[in-house]
Amino acid sequence: MLYPRSLNQLIGQLERLPGVGPKLAQRLALYLLRRPEEESESLASALLMARARTHFCENCFFLSEEPVCEICRDNSRDTSLLCVVADPRDVLAIERIGSFRGYYHVLQGLISPADNIYPEQLKISALMQRLEQNPPQEIILATSPTVEGDTTALYIARLLKPTGIKITRLAHGMPVGGDLDYTDAATLLSALEWRREL
Repeated sequence: MLYPRSLNQLIGQLERLPGVGPKLAQRLALYLLRRPEEESESLASALLMARARTHFCENCFFLSEEPVCEICRDNSRDTSLLCVVADPRDVLAIERIGSFRGYYHVLQGLISPADNIYPEQLKISALMQRLEQNPPQEIILATSPTVEGDTTALYIARLLKPTGIKITRLAHGMPVGGDLDYTDAATLLSALEWRREL
């Protein structure tokens, strides 16, 4: 490109973000250059601050600025329900519907041999340790209805079967191949209410 090297570097970094292709990266970079310098400084400062202060909850692996996240510290939640999700965005999707009052466990991904992601790389062993200390009555496997989501749910269900804990999965009705983060609240609420045992 004929852009200056520093601008090309910015475009290259923006392209590394999920869902950002070359044209969008270029548009974003040019937009940012047109904004007042204070806005760029604020954006850079916010990014650095979030990076420095945000980490995973030591209990459920959701995002937090404290050692234990706000959800895990909430004693009014239902200890009999544990919802297992792939990603922190999935927690937000379920919380958005406002009817689930249990706790969460974030796997930090899904089993995907094609992407070299195996069970050992996920927070599955941490889930098993957590269940030994404080087993719920029901575990809801709320992974997206994709090949990776189904593989992960079945793998965890097989591991948990001997525990005697009731294991359920979100009901189908969500689009196959869809992500929880993009599912509308009514569909997600219906899927949560009509979950089934594996």
